Amino acid sequence: MSALAVWALWVFMVTRRLDQPLLTVGYAAGAVAVLVTTIILLARYRRDGDVSDADRVPRLRRFTSWPVVLGIFGAVVIGVTTTSFLFAGSVLATVLCLVRWGPGVRWRGVVLAEIALVVLWFAERSRLAATVPGAESMGFALATFGIALPGTIALSLWSWDVVLELNRARATESRLAATQERLRLAGELHDLQGHHLQVIALQLELAERMLARDPDAAAEQIRLARASVDAARTGTRELAGRFRGVPLPDELANAADLLRAAGLTVRLDVSADAVLAPADILGPVIRECTTNVLKHGGGAWAELRLGRDDGYWRLSFANDRGPGSALGEGSGLESIAHRVGVVGGDLRTGRHDDRFDVVVTVPAVSILPASTPRPATGEGMPR
Repeated sequence: MSALAVWALWVFMVTRRLDQPLLTVGYAAGAVAVLVTTIILLARYRRDGDVSDADRVPRLRRFTSWPVVLGIFGAVVIGVTTTSFLFAGSVLATVLCLVRWGPGVRWRGVVLAEIALVVLWFAERSRLAATVPGAESMGFALATFGIALPGTIALSLWSWDVVLELNRARATESRLAATQERLRLAGELHDLQGHHLQVIALQLELAERMLARDPDAAAEQIRLARASVDAARTGTRELAGRFRGVPLPDELANAADLLRAAGLTVRLDVSADAVLAPADILGPVIRECTTNVLKHGGGAWAELRLGRDDGYWRLSFANDRGPGSALGEGSGLESIAHRVGVVGGDLRTGRHDDRFDVVVTVPAVSILPASTPRPATGEGMPR
């Protein structure tokens, strides 16, 4: 951290003026403690940003965890070695900023911390000037840096949270659009089929009544009913052709949500350009693989990945194998192999101890002709 490097200049001046070289060793120990705390808390902050508040560690335990305790220890050591309550308070406030607070709580805490740091600066300025000759030459710049540090950290974390919220909003908007599209399709399908079925029912009822006294007229009504069936089929195909499929990133996100709801720990890795992948081919594959994981997996974890690799889209599912698992033995993999094989793709499966992998690749640019050779399908997936 740049703050620790800048404050090291102060420690050097204090060490030289007061002839206490052990202060340098103590400061280094405190700086290492704060650095370790910062790395761990930032990693936790990023991890907690991907889960709901209900799934996070309770707030009280966040503040009593060992990284926070280590950071408080480092702040105390830095305060002793620099002979400055201001530096200790700045580090302490920074460590507490790295803990995920409730909405709006962090900024109120930062404002109070900044006020306290300013008060500390005015309180100890004259004391340091008398204790450490030449302190005023560096004190103001270092104090300004220390006072601004907690606010800078809080602003950075706020920016990170805003980016996460924007990503969630985009994902929610995309899913909502897909849901609205499905509802529109359901409504149009209901109207189309309802109309044709009602007409067919009336035509068949009329044919039944006329069958005894006018067979030719009854036959004509049956012919018209058949025509209505053909019209219903044509309308359904046209409606299906107009329906826009769900984008693959949303399909994978829905699959991950379903698996998490079943109690699995899910890791989802989707490339930024995954919306360009063929949803009509890979969408059913995702649904089939998700069903297989739920029915035949061990129920502990799953990994879902989609990305472009050397001119091919690569979709992979991995999960733990349950006792007596039938994964890979008639679990719909034959239909997946046929579906992707038609477009020049490939299906591979692999078993490694308690892990089962399914990897599907399809061309990223164009559909290969049927004569184009493909890698052999089956087990033995390269890792």
